[in-house]
Amino acid sequence: MASTNPDPRPAAVAATGATEPAPPRPPRIEAHGIDHVPDGERHGRPRQLFSVWAAANVNYLSLVIGGALVLMGLTLRQALAVIVVGNLFWLFTGLVAVSGPASGTPSEVITRTMYGIIGNRVNNAIGGWLLSVCYFALNLAAAAAAAFALVEKAGITANTGVKVAVVVLIAVLTLAISVYGHAAIVRLYLPITLVLTAAFAVVAVCVAGRTDFAYRPAEPLSGRALWAVLIAGTTLIAAGPLSYTTSADFSRYLPRTASRRAVVGWTASGGFLAGVAVCSLGAFAATAVDMTDPQTGLEELLPGWFYPLFLLSLVLGTIAVNALTAYSAGLALQAVGLRVRRSVSVLVDGAAAVALTLYGLLASSLLDTVSNALQLTVVLLGPLMAVYATDVALRRGRYDAAALADETPGGPFWYTGGFNGSGALAALVGVGAAALCVDTLYTGPVASALGGVDLSLPAGMTVAAALYAVLMRRSPTVLAARAGA
Repeated sequence: MASTNPDPRPAAVAATGATEPAPPRPPRIEAHGIDHVPDGERHGRPRQLFSVWAAANVNYLSLVIGGALVLMGLTLRQALAVIVVGNLFWLFTGLVAVSGPASGTPSEVITRTMYGIIGNRVNNAIGGWLLSVCYFALNLAAAAAAAFALVEKAGITANTGVKVAVVVLIAVLTLAISVYGHAAIVRLYLPITLVLTAAFAVVAVCVAGRTDFAYRPAEPLSGRALWAVLIAGTTLIAAGPLSYTTSADFSRYLPRTASRRAVVGWTASGGFLAGVAVCSLGAFAATAVDMTDPQTGLEELLPGWFYPLFLLSLVLGTIAVNALTAYSAGLALQAVGLRVRRSVSVLVDGAAAVALTLYGLLASSLLDTVSNALQLTVVLLGPLMAVYATDVALRRGRYDAAALADETPGGPFWYTGGFNGSGALAALVGVGAAALCVDTLYTGPVASALGGVDLSLPAGMTVAAALYAVLMRRSPTVLAARAGA
């Protein structure tokens, strides 16, 4: 979809054909979708990515996951070690973000190099749009639960009508950010990060006074049982960063000359530091109160005047993470082939997520079912992230925007019949390897033989990355990229 933006460069620069970055404009609805962002419209610095990813991780879900590690039977020290190791997977998110400035296109287009023009539509439909809408619905349900408690605190009964209104209001606020797009995200997420950090700092002070820093469960885990929980906990934490195979969506407006190390570092550090801090806070709280119901448990630790502010911060944090999810889901819908503006595709995603949320909250236990199913997403997300990261490494971070935009049968990324068999095979074999090793809703044969130790994360990622590297190392498009063409 072509951009309708006028040339933002100064007249003297435009006349010479130079491509100096233009200064940021006031926020307005973003015109670009999956099309290429010209050099003249690139601006900003990699450090702006820090607040984008930090704001998305100072949230309720990270707090809950941290508490869950202690509930799973780990000591506090073991839980903290798992939190650090699991959040190291943000390095993968940072690595794939490098492809954004290199190509000026979002991840949903860049993955054409891995799966082919037609194959990538399948990838975006399943690994992009469908999973994003499910995550949006689950996060929206979590935010709604906090908002319902806030409504009750205000003396209003949270009946069906009120619940519908609350869900719709939160969704509208979320989608407003997503519709305005990249500029709004970059501008808003620094103050959002500061507000959330201040709120969670108060929580940290309250929790620290009650934390049992020497906490050990009554019956500490050992041997195979301990390893099973350690690996399961790491997988639970890693699922967060692995779900962001779309990180180039938020880096593609940076100048192509942006430092690759800086892009990796600011992206990864934003997610890592926020993830470690908030997950650790959840683990600390679990040593003092029952975190099976985090809202009720934390209410015991917080002063009465601050609890409503805490609930508001939970809603704000969820809005921040869901705005990123909806933004990428809109791009995925375009990449599947829906010929609409990005703002319209975002609204379609939001409507689907709101419908799913309301159905799950008011009509059935569907969201419980989806929540359980999402425990298996690492089986899919791990190999997809591994293939993407390996592609970035093979091409040395070089991507040709013109070639990526060529969807004709003679284009470089058409491969055979629109499919790249190497990428598809690597991803499918990686998913198969992970499925053999998983132990969640069902137990794979490898996990069964190991007594419940779930190796789906390392198995899926290692197999997918190794196979893709072997199959694609002599690909003409890879060789051309490595040569700097």
